[in-house]
Amino acid sequence: MTNLYQATHKRLDRALQLAGETQAVVIGDGTLAQTASLFRQCFGERQAVLVADRNSYTAAGKALETLLRKPNGLRLATPFVFPDVALHADRKHADMLVAHLAPCDAIPIAVGSGTVNDLTKLASYECRRPYMAVTTAASMDGYTAFGASIKVQQSKQTLYCPAPKAVLIDMDVIVAAQPELGAFGYADLIAKLPAGADWMLADHIGIDPIDTDVWLLVQEHLREWLADPSGIARRNRPALAHLMEGLIMSGLGMQKAKSSRAASGAEHLFSHLWDNQDHTYQGKTVSHGAKVGVGAISISALYERVIALSKDDLLASKKTMTDWKWTWPTIEAKVCEHFGNGDLARQMLDQCRQKYVEPTETLRRIDEFADHWDDLRERLKRQTLPAATVQQMIRQSGAPSTPEEIGITRERLLLSFEQCLLVRNRYSVLDFVHETGFWNRLVPPLFAPGGFWA
Repeated sequence: MTNLYQATHKRLDRALQLAGETQAVVIGDGTLAQTASLFRQCFGERQAVLVADRNSYTAAGKALETLLRKPNGLRLATPFVFPDVALHADRKHADMLVAHLAPCDAIPIAVGSGTVNDLTKLASYECRRPYMAVTTAASMDGYTAFGASIKVQQSKQTLYCPAPKAVLIDMDVIVAAQPELGAFGYADLIAKLPAGADWMLADHIGIDPIDTDVWLLVQEHLREWLADPSGIARRNRPALAHLMEGLIMSGLGMQKAKSSRAASGAEHLFSHLWDNQDHTYQGKTVSHGAKVGVGAISISALYERVIALSKDDLLASKKTMTDWKWTWPTIEAKVCEHFGNGDLARQMLDQCRQKYVEPTETLRRIDEFADHWDDLRERLKRQTLPAATVQQMIRQSGAPSTPEEIGITRERLLLSFEQCLLVRNRYSVLDFVHETGFWNRLVPPLFAPGGFWA
């Protein structure tokens, strides 16, 4: 083991003791050759089946199959390579994999990144067996996360299913991956800064208490993992290794919590929203990390304005609550306006119903924020970065740093702020701004002359 990975393995070993489902993570140079031994460590002499898409089979699957068919390799069932060039994490593709796995009892080895991993995670769970992941890109944090993000009917949903029992990361494969994939992962990782601030807000009013162990898994070394954005674009091995560690640790945090709260806040709602709207750009689905990056910049800009509020501002807003507090009929009308009357709208209404509160609770929350605002504001300031800094770091990594680069106009981005309020039952800075009566004062000005997105 080189010095580059010693600290990483120590941190991962501690994290694995907390996580519960994933028992082993191997990271290093040339570790693809350790696949058979890692598989045996976790699954004994059971048969294995490689699962990949066309790109990941070319990147690593074919070489891995050759390795595993050598003497002292594994007993391999027929590999499953998803036939679609444009593979999506949806119910249809999960069912295809379930049909392939059902007749045998082979342990799947997911060779790929987000989509392949999520589909294998869900199919393995539905076939009542564990699985192993071999990563091909530092593109997202879901490798070790509980749950799979799958599109069911019109809506992306996180479906319950355990994380992989083992994860293997060959940094030779990660470094050779297309550089934009690492950039997408970097954008997903930097989003943990505003996501952490959102968790602070929810914790402060007693909605979602912070789990210290989970917080530390995601946040303790986050600035270190983010320190070299330009190194991601250059395919610098140490920069990508730090990024990969951060993504894996974020996943382990979600695994321990059985929730994505520690790694996903308002910035992720933009991605979920645009997924539900089937957004494409130049004929292609925009990557999760690219959408989250634009969301992270936008939410960081909003946090700058939130931090500028005073205690007196919060207390004064109580006097005008009847002017800005949405009633339930107003929410129903907003959902209909933005999402129509179909299945998607019904799902949004269900999410809104779960987080709707009466005026007395809104007043309690405002008082709770106001009573401790000076301290909380300083903590939020330390947790977040200025939007211009986040944008620069994302740009240096090679990821999109403006909405236009992913096919979103400024007008649509502004509209998306309000739509994101309705997407999920998770308290975020968007709810804070709305429930304290500062929406019109803080959100539209982001797009007005002098605003960040002007």
